[in-house]
Amino acid sequence: MKIVRFTESGRTRIGKLEGNSVIDLSGIPGVNDSMRHLLGHLSELRPALEAATAPAFLLSAVRLENPVNDPQKYLAIGLNYKAHAEEARAAGIPIPTSQLWFNKQVSCLTGPYDPILFPSAVKQLDYEIEMGVVIGQRCRNVKASDARAVIAGYLVTNDVSARDWQHRSPTFTLGKSFDSHGPIGPWLTTDDEIADPLALEMRLTVNGEERQKMTTGDMIYDIYQQIEYLSTVMTLEPGDILATGTPAGVGVALGKLLQVGDVVRAEIEQLGYIENPVVAAP
Repeated sequence: MKIVRFTESGRTRIGKLEGNSVIDLSGIPGVNDSMRHLLGHLSELRPALEAATAPAFLLSAVRLENPVNDPQKYLAIGLNYKAHAEEARAAGIPIPTSQLWFNKQVSCLTGPYDPILFPSAVKQLDYEIEMGVVIGQRCRNVKASDARAVIAGYLVTNDVSARDWQHRSPTFTLGKSFDSHGPIGPWLTTDDEIADPLALEMRLTVNGEERQKMTTGDMIYDIYQQIEYLSTVMTLEPGDILATGTPAGVGVALGKLLQVGDVVRAEIEQLGYIENPVVAAP
């Protein structure tokens, strides 16, 4: 299933994508406005969700919103693609000897086609295409061999980064958490639709120019190792988002940082694409 949040006639609700139609799921008992709630009860709700055929709206007639509106955590791993780590090493940044995690505050989350705001306080704005993994059940101390069972699904993320703020402190949080710097979407593709999430092509363009292209197989720590590592420390909850690393070709390495007026498109095979214009923050 491809689960969406969409707005139609001024009302936002949960639906599913089928072809060029969005099926409204809000009338199904147990479905409310919370994606976190739906994912926590997905196994019991799935038969009714899959059987639903109406009400239906044309995809072109609705607005797609951030598909996971109420996660408790948005965590991201740094320097997790081999080529990107080498790119960083060439710039004098040492490759970490263990998984390097940081928070993106959930207030940065925005929709798949919403603008990326360029604040006047930021001087170096950058992009990072990443595959997002969304947790589907409450879990702790998960072994890598069992980790796929706790994944609800996948989506496209752009870990927008204010590089100057990122490097002002030992943690990356401030430079990763400006409002609107977490576009995700366009929908949540459930795990059962993806044969191998470690063999998907990723591609990011700015104004049509290709900047990043790699497969998810270039990860240093795969998504299952990531879940094992994180769940050793903390309880993961339904709706939690893990941004699993970006490949080489970030703007700071290429000398091509984002500017107002740019349009950033991030696409992952089988998961769709998000496309966000860069606009000056009011």
